[in-house]
Amino acid sequence: MTELVQLLSPEGERLEHPAYPLEITGEQVQGLFRDMSLARRLDTEAMALQRQGELGLWAPLLGQEAAQVGAARALAPEDYVFPSYREHAIALARGITVTDLLKLWRGTDHGGWDADKVRMAGYAIVLGVQTLHAVGYAMGVQRDGAAEAVLACFGDGASSQGDVNEAFVWAGAQNAPVVFLCQNNQFAISAPAETQSRVPLYQRASGFGFPGVRVDGNDVLACLAVTRAALDRARDGEGPMMIEAFTYRMGAHTSSDDPTRYRASAELEAWRMKDPIERVRAYLTKNELADDAFFELVDAEADELGRQVRADCRALPDPRPEAIYEHVYAGVHEQLEEERAAFTSYLESFTD
Repeated sequence: MTELVQLLSPEGERLEHPAYPLEITGEQVQGLFRDMSLARRLDTEAMALQRQGELGLWAPLLGQEAAQVGAARALAPEDYVFPSYREHAIALARGITVTDLLKLWRGTDHGGWDADKVRMAGYAIVLGVQTLHAVGYAMGVQRDGAAEAVLACFGDGASSQGDVNEAFVWAGAQNAPVVFLCQNNQFAISAPAETQSRVPLYQRASGFGFPGVRVDGNDVLACLAVTRAALDRARDGEGPMMIEAFTYRMGAHTSSDDPTRYRASAELEAWRMKDPIERVRAYLTKNELADDAFFELVDAEADELGRQVRADCRALPDPRPEAIYEHVYAGVHEQLEEERAAFTSYLESFTD
């Protein structure tokens, strides 16, 4: 039987785990509920905008809010995050604006934000490449003697990529201060996890010389406690660790995907009963840590965020056609400049 670290049951009952104790106030749990609720509203609005033709694509996080919020709130301000392309809840928690989040998906910008300011790299569309970036950065942190840890996010599908396994090799060999957060949402686009691995994913870590743990990815308290412990361990010089957040992608892989073609509706309904937001609501309600006024306030804030998402998305300016040549190389590149000149000449031919 694979052990699953859990601190909050699907019914909202508080549990204890000897290896991952967690002291948390009612106000802090309220904050986690708020974070997850706002992340879900962003996700819902962005999917609707894509269906309306306002976004070119969207990668939904529906169902993965607990894994992301728990991990985000475990980070210290100086820690650095290397995301894939679905870490919208972590992005919000790190202070990334809605406008900066939507640029990439609307196609008005190359995507990105001030990574040094928010301590989070830009989204990585190439599958798994961010794990190598994370380990390289962590090795630099290690050599600088800085007291910070690195969080590398990826999915179960990416765990089969060569880049991820190479990142594991380097992290283990160098004892790098990096935490690998694998959000196992059960499907790599359309391939179920069991077709990719004969063992639970977290067990792979031991083959590379560092520990792994599986956590209930729909339990925000467990995700917070386990990620906090792993990051502390990394900062203390004890090396890398892998966390497999066992969760479920409630929606499509991206807005271009049809999940009904490869999974049963009964399975989806079973996971709806484990909704990460509803179990926190149940915990707050049962323990009289939040009243109707609190939940109404969160709903109102989510409504305001929804309005902001819609407005900010439609307000994004169309890029200049020549912008495609910007930020490609750090310095002057002769061939690129020739192509830019030819394209500019072509555009100017329409002015007459």
